[in-house]
Amino acid sequence: MLNFFEILFEKVFSDKNRKKAEKFTLWSSIIGFIAHLFLIYLNTSQIITLKNDVLLINPISAIYTPFSIILIYEIYLLIFFLPRSFTTSVSKQFEIISLILIRRIFGDIPEINTNSNWFKTQENIDLIYSLLGVLILYYLIYQFNKLSKRRKPKKISLDISNFIKSKKGVSLILLPVLIIVSIFSLSDWIINNIYLFNENISYSVDDINSVFYNKFFEILILADVFILLLSFQYTEKYSQLIRNTGFIISTILIRLSFSATGLTNVLLIISSVLFGLIILKVYENYEKL
Repeated sequence: MLNFFEILFEKVFSDKNRKKAEKFTLWSSIIGFIAHLFLIYLNTSQIITLKNDVLLINPISAIYTPFSIILIYEIYLLIFFLPRSFTTSVSKQFEIISLILIRRIFGDIPEINTNSNWFKTQENIDLIYSLLGVLILYYLIYQFNKLSKRRKPKKISLDISNFIKSKKGVSLILLPVLIIVSIFSLSDWIINNIYLFNENISYSVDDINSVFYNKFFEILILADVFILLLSFQYTEKYSQLIRNTGFIISTILIRLSFSATGLTNVLLIISSVLFGLIILKVYENYEKL
């Protein structure tokens, strides 16, 4: 069974398929960006009336669409990197949540009020929180990746090889599950919110940011816990178990951030990366004993 997982994984995530996914992401991003700009033009020219969508007012908001498509590709890469190591997987998670925060900035820009005192408008303050959050996240992720690359590659034993094959099986299960969840999440959001001609329905950019990703990180937490349980077969080292558990806690903090707004949201995201960085640092020092 483990050998079957490995063969199927190599076919699904082959270099050819990854290049196709990358090319599809590129062209989809360009087409999505142009289509979004066109909708903004139709809306602002009053050719059609889409009053409830803040993402169809300012041309800068059009950047939101290609970022969303790029995020989908990043999730595909996360599933591909999942079997490698907990450290590589959590690093990709941190990159995804930072991109989600950057994407939200482009969605928040149309709500900025430059006519009043900057610090008296909540939307302006939220933008400052997001900008500072991105800078801090960028630095913390840099430190995390820098620390993880210091690790010397170890020889792959038979147990480790079997563990990697098991994780490839988890990735293969995770891929169709996330595709199904993304389709249902998007269709549910469209059904409940996209009746743009109905003035009684309104929604915020925060609602759009949480579409799919809250469920995505819930599933990811379950997948990480399952991998942690599998690891008990192959290692009993205290330091590795604590490190892997700590990374799961980081994922949980990311998931909790979708239930918060403003400064609390940004602080939860930063704390998730900071917690992961500290866990990795302690683990590296522990291994030197």
